[in-house]
Amino acid sequence: MNRSLNIFGAALLSVVLAMGCNHSTASNAAAASNADQNGSKKGLLGSLFETRKEITIPESSLFEVTLDETLASNRNHAGDLFVASLSQPIVLDGKTIIPAGAHVAGRVVDAKDAGRLHVPARLSVALSSVEVDGKSYDIDTDTIRKTGQNHNKRNLGFIGGGAAGGALIGGLAGGGKGALIGSAIGAGAGTAGAAATGKKEISLPAETRLKFYLLRSVTVSVKG
Repeated sequence: MNRSLNIFGAALLSVVLAMGCNHSTASNAAAASNADQNGSKKGLLGSLFETRKEITIPESSLFEVTLDETLASNRNHAGDLFVASLSQPIVLDGKTIIPAGAHVAGRVVDAKDAGRLHVPARLSVALSSVEVDGKSYDIDTDTIRKTGQNHNKRNLGFIGGGAAGGALIGGLAGGGKGALIGSAIGAGAGTAGAAATGKKEISLPAETRLKFYLLRSVTVSVKG
């Protein structure tokens, strides 16, 4: 009889312990589920009640950017797009509207490589958009224009010097007639030299800082 009672007591204790474990596990699962639901509700409520404000950046505001790539008069063409980063934040009334590092896009307005003898290189660029909180906004800025030096005087001096040198050599070699021939040869050599050395391209290396100004105001949406 005592043995039966012991066996029955042990079995009852096992059942009670098992029920307790199951209850604890269920309670833990329910608590975790409630926590997840509460977190989801808080996230949902946060997104619902997150305020955003429309801010207008006025005309003539400064956009100072750093180029993320190199632009060059002999490599780029009108219509090419380029990327840059905002190097200084856009601040209005003490509040940062667009942070430094924001992505900025631009376009090449005009590009012309240096021609031989007298045509200087040209390169013109402007900004076209800025990214704020993952959204891109079109912007209209002034255009930065760079033009290479005109080498007319230098080239004329180069050509003239070549002609004079040729005339001197020709005169020493064959008198007057030789001077005329030497002059022609010297001028040709001077022209070739000027054409070979007179081309100077315009380059804006990556990390170059440029300053643009808004031609029209732009309205962006920011977190309130």
